[in-house]
Amino acid sequence: MVAERVVVAMSGGVDSSVAAALLHEQGYDVIGMTMKLWDGPETAETGHKTCCTLDDVSDARRVAAQLGIPFYVANFKAQFASHVMDYFTNAYRQGYTPNPCVQCNRYLKFTHLLHRARQLGARWVATGHYASVDRGEDGRYYLRRGRDANKDQSYFLFDMTQEQLHRTLLPLGQYDKKEVRAMASRWQLNVAAKAESQEICFIPDGDYRTFLRARLAPEEAQPGQMVNAAGAVVGAHQGLPFYTVGQRRGLGVAAGHPLYVTQVQPEQNRLVVGPRQEAMSETCTVERLNWLCPPPAQAIQTTVQIRYRHSPVAATVEPLDGNRARLVLREPQFAVMPGQAAVFYDGETVIGGGWICREAVSDG
Repeated sequence: MVAERVVVAMSGGVDSSVAAALLHEQGYDVIGMTMKLWDGPETAETGHKTCCTLDDVSDARRVAAQLGIPFYVANFKAQFASHVMDYFTNAYRQGYTPNPCVQCNRYLKFTHLLHRARQLGARWVATGHYASVDRGEDGRYYLRRGRDANKDQSYFLFDMTQEQLHRTLLPLGQYDKKEVRAMASRWQLNVAAKAESQEICFIPDGDYRTFLRARLAPEEAQPGQMVNAAGAVVGAHQGLPFYTVGQRRGLGVAAGHPLYVTQVQPEQNRLVVGPRQEAMSETCTVERLNWLCPPPAQAIQTTVQIRYRHSPVAATVEPLDGNRARLVLREPQFAVMPGQAAVFYDGETVIGGGWICREAVSDG
């Protein structure tokens, strides 16, 4: 029997390395592939926990050699610039807080990499995400949370299509991080103790404002008014792309109580700030929905995550026209950020999700 071929996205980290090793052990015809996404530093700088350096490529190549599998580096820099870096900049330009990891997963790993895999005769693409995919009784493919609640990454994969899910293997879904590192040690993989990448990969120092300044025209980041909920001017902002809903630090306004960003209003070049309770929301509109279950015709009860490290909260999803929905949260939540994903769960299963809108604000 001919082994089924799978291309594993290998970043040089322990998770993707163990994913490749597991599939190899299970008898798949494994090909390792590192995606070259941007011109990063040659080595990981002190204090920066990111990926995509030449050291990471070397680590992935060594693991592939240890496993005895073919290894390739795919140049996806143009696609990454368009789908991720330009998206990231445009989102801040328009008053949103972007989520580049969701974009990268859908368009790089499970679109361009899947296309490259097919060119190599592979049926599958695999990654080291902590989540799993299976087929429901209705014939549709569903995402399930990873067993390790602290590492579960199903949130980042909600925007995948049925075809993408059908062609995806996620071998780490049933393991926790400790078990993954133990397997890497048992197989003597050189990355067994390697630190995790934690920052946005193309902003290794975590300073997204410096990244934006280099990409925005001066008129796109003009200073403007900082106002309270009543419209009274309380200070000045230094350019709207440098602020996000829920932000407290760096506002430069003295008050008798902590102030938070509650709204970003690009049309008026205005930043609204207020006490914490004014940054709480119990409703929002979600657009560009992607349903993994059959799209509901009426309101449904679910739990929702409004960002990656957010504890799920009970909510009602009320369908609207134009592939949108109104989300009613059972309890008000802090910093519901326009531009972030709202992902719907039924227990441990992702049933859909969409992107939180920035509500239009009039001058009146």
